[in-house]
Amino acid sequence: MRLFLHSALVLLALPVNAPAFASTVISRSFHSEALGRDWNYTIYLPTGYHQDGARIPVLYLLHGNNGDANDWLTQGHLQSTADALIGRKDIPPVAIVMPQGGTDWYVDRKEKMETAFFDDLLPDIEAHYAVSTQRGGRMIGGVSMGGFGALRYALTQPQLFCGALLLSPAIYANEPPRESAARHVGVFGDRQFDPRIWHELNYPAQWDRYMSRPYRLPMFIASGDDDLAIQADASTLYTHLRLAGNPAALRIIGGGHTWDVWSALLPAALKYTLGCVKPPALEHPSNQRP
Repeated sequence: MRLFLHSALVLLALPVNAPAFASTVISRSFHSEALGRDWNYTIYLPTGYHQDGARIPVLYLLHGNNGDANDWLTQGHLQSTADALIGRKDIPPVAIVMPQGGTDWYVDRKEKMETAFFDDLLPDIEAHYAVSTQRGGRMIGGVSMGGFGALRYALTQPQLFCGALLLSPAIYANEPPRESAARHVGVFGDRQFDPRIWHELNYPAQWDRYMSRPYRLPMFIASGDDDLAIQADASTLYTHLRLAGNPAALRIIGGGHTWDVWSALLPAALKYTLGCVKPPALEHPSNQRP
């Protein structure tokens, strides 16, 4: 009933002249065992999506610190961007899932957010929507704090994703600058920031294990040029990936740590990331993810 009501509200919010087959955005809440509470997410479903149709690729997008899942829509203009790219056949029809992440940095610290993502969210999405259950049709991405989470998930669970997009990722290889929210949210240390915890959870600690495994994720990495610390670390990550033979793309454009930058980068990010999708496999809703 809750899903029906959310869907009805979203459909009613569409312009009156919108075609019946237009893309839709649905908000849904489900119970997460790992979090011990209800958890919300928003999902974009492309034009022509059918629940009983073939499974389509799926992209999971993580928002920034103290942001909101719907920032991708209200500030990033994701729906109109995806609609246009799909309409021009620049990307295949794709479902895009945007979970609420609060200020958890997508790790198991304040809450078991990382466990919830893999053990609760992915199975819920794959049970309720006709989306890919295979690595070749599943991608991960994020902005700022979400970029930290997306890179961590890409490196620790590369068997689950075929590509990643990182917009202004807060992935400081040394330590976050004084003004970074990472120092103040109670994730990387209980009462005060603990560099040991930061380094334990940040991507350099996952690097060797990722490189020892057979999976490689093409990564789209981007930032604004006024976002000095982040664009420096983004460029360093890109260089390390390329030197290691890992496909990657880097874009630095004018601007700071803002949605003006991220919305401008989103079309190129989606085109690059969806490039990892394998030709449509014969996936049916009954298939299980690995």
